[in-house]
Amino acid sequence: MPIIPVYSFNEKLMRTLIVSLVLLLCAGCTEQADVVFVGGKIRTGDPDRPDAEAIAVRDGRILAVGGGEELGPMIGKTTRVVDLEGRFVLPGFIDDHTHFVSGGFQLLGIDLRQAGTREDFAMLIGERARTRPGRWITGGDWDHDAWPDGRLPTKDLIDSLTRATPVFVQRYDGHMALANSLVLAMAGITRDTPDPPGGTIVRDPKSGEPTGVLKDAAMDPVYRCIPDPTEEERREAARAALAEARRWGITSIQDVSSPEDVAVYRALHERGELTARMYCRLPISMTGELAAKGVRSHTGDEWIRTGSVKAFADGSLGSSTALFFDPYRSDSSTRGLPSDILLDGRLEEWAMEADKAGLQLSIHAIGDSANSIVLDLFDRIVKKNPPRDRRFRIEHAQHIHPRDFDRFVRLGVIASVQPFHAIDDGRWAEGRIGYDRCRTTYPFRSFLDKGVVTCFGSDWTVGPLNPLLGIYAAVTRRTTDGRNPGGWVPEQKITVEEAVRAYTLGPAYAAFEEDEKGSITPGKLADFVVLSDNIFLVEPDRIQDVRITMTVVGGEIVYQ
Repeated sequence: MPIIPVYSFNEKLMRTLIVSLVLLLCAGCTEQADVVFVGGKIRTGDPDRPDAEAIAVRDGRILAVGGGEELGPMIGKTTRVVDLEGRFVLPGFIDDHTHFVSGGFQLLGIDLRQAGTREDFAMLIGERARTRPGRWITGGDWDHDAWPDGRLPTKDLIDSLTRATPVFVQRYDGHMALANSLVLAMAGITRDTPDPPGGTIVRDPKSGEPTGVLKDAAMDPVYRCIPDPTEEERREAARAALAEARRWGITSIQDVSSPEDVAVYRALHERGELTARMYCRLPISMTGELAAKGVRSHTGDEWIRTGSVKAFADGSLGSSTALFFDPYRSDSSTRGLPSDILLDGRLEEWAMEADKAGLQLSIHAIGDSANSIVLDLFDRIVKKNPPRDRRFRIEHAQHIHPRDFDRFVRLGVIASVQPFHAIDDGRWAEGRIGYDRCRTTYPFRSFLDKGVVTCFGSDWTVGPLNPLLGIYAAVTRRTTDGRNPGGWVPEQKITVEEAVRAYTLGPAYAAFEEDEKGSITPGKLADFVVLSDNIFLVEPDRIQDVRITMTVVGGEIVYQ
């Protein structure tokens, strides 16, 4: 059940008296705030003033933080006063890794995470095909590991239900998808089609025919067949995603964006509809174009910034395409799949060029070998290119070889991680790679103990957008199947304070924005979130039940 705060009569009376006193003290003030939030229990994240009761805001920035009486002189005749009613306040959450517009499309489309069996999966797709015949069915985010038999779906499950409807639905990690026969034909994928570099066409072991499941680079021919959404469809998806972000207290998003996504964010900002600040990572293949335009790290304004480029070194654990030093326990014939641009040398070429141009590098690496390869690449870049403040990022950094933690620190590499994955993948990870490798899987404690800058996010839609679930996951490490009540690999648990920092100041630093965001400090942007309960005081297993009661961006209440 949601946690409902209970206040005594005396607490309510005291808050009322404080608000009244503040209003009386403000009479005749010359310095004026636009809005003052009073009567809160504020954890600022600022070591110079860690706790406060009130926040004054002017022109979208924090004017002052302190007690109600201290801020009284800043309240003038036109100042709005908002009573926080004794609730708990934190800096606005910053999500370090999303696929934001895709998340909006998922909210508007089919949801296959709810499919608990292969039969449910087929039924949901069949129902969508009946209601929207002929229109592409995409997205979905299915999870075969949640099904009783744990087997991958096949096109035979859905072909009879979707003869005239193209279907291409992804596993929730985005590294594997199922196509029906219609889509395979459109993409020209047959039993004679070879596996592309960095990809796998899953085949029936007896007939050699494609089962419909495509992994990583093997999905590319299908992507080329899918019609691009219209500009208005993108705006609709972005609006849905923004509403979801507001609901979960997220004030800034670090997105894996396309140029079209960035254009949508700018259009919404011009209309006054952008309610979260966007830090956009564009494909590394755009390096030359961005450099020619003079884009550098942290280019933009307080609402929309570019200057970071994203690349892939490998796939995912769930799809058995994450690249490891040793073979998979579940399939000794494979160590995973390096990305196509890693195999052909483009990753190194583009990364060197991007760094030389002053762009930030964000590289996806899951397996221990992939992480090591990316660290090797960063080391070569540091030795070849002139020194500067780079803030290299490894996105996900899930499985780390013990010898590589110190290299994160030496090279200044940021671990951009998503803690919900730990309690989700923890259901089946040992079956894929064994217990020993899992000891440094999602190694939050090891990162922090070594001094690695760590930031948190969701990888939405791979994981839920809700930051409180991420904090809960990092603190408890209780897997979603309920089988690890003491925590999966419990030695990697961290504290609530460390998790909150990784959702606020950590990602602010990772985007060169620590002077603008991440704490409730005078001069910074007035972005904060109000919670129903103090997550530092509730039992860790109840953090996931705490509610967001207000989200404030630039001093404006965007959710209540």
